[in-house]
Amino acid sequence: MGDPLRMALAGLAEESRRPYVIESDGRAAGVLTLQRGAARLAGWPDDDSAWLLRGFLVDRRLQGRGIGRHAAAAAVLAAARLTARHRTGESGVVLSVNEANPAGLAAYRVAGFTDHGRYDGGPSGPQRTMFRRFPDATMR
Repeated sequence: MGDPLRMALAGLAEESRRPYVIESDGRAAGVLTLQRGAARLAGWPDDDSAWLLRGFLVDRRLQGRGIGRHAAAAAVLAAARLTARHRTGESGVVLSVNEANPAGLAAYRVAGFTDHGRYDGGPSGPQRTMFRRFPDATMR
């Protein structure tokens, strides 16, 4: 779902967004964006205590290989490093995933995200808000 080029360009155009290319075996396998100050878009109670993981796409031909799970975990570490470097105060990463996407829900759980309840505010139907706190060691 979505257009990876459009997502990457949007990420580059807005200062609060940090786009990343997901690599596998030395090739682009997808894209994701971390965004500061936008956590409510995933049903989080405030915008500033968590990074928003958004625009997360893995090439359909490469899905089912654990690439998304590893990329989600790596995104949490990247967000922790950004928080430590810029001293912005976030405590983790939040995302929303459609309730009708059992593979996505399972992948995020395996990547260490916990379910924080249902979110009905988006245009894509009922979502689950999921959060992963930064590992303590990354904040030192």
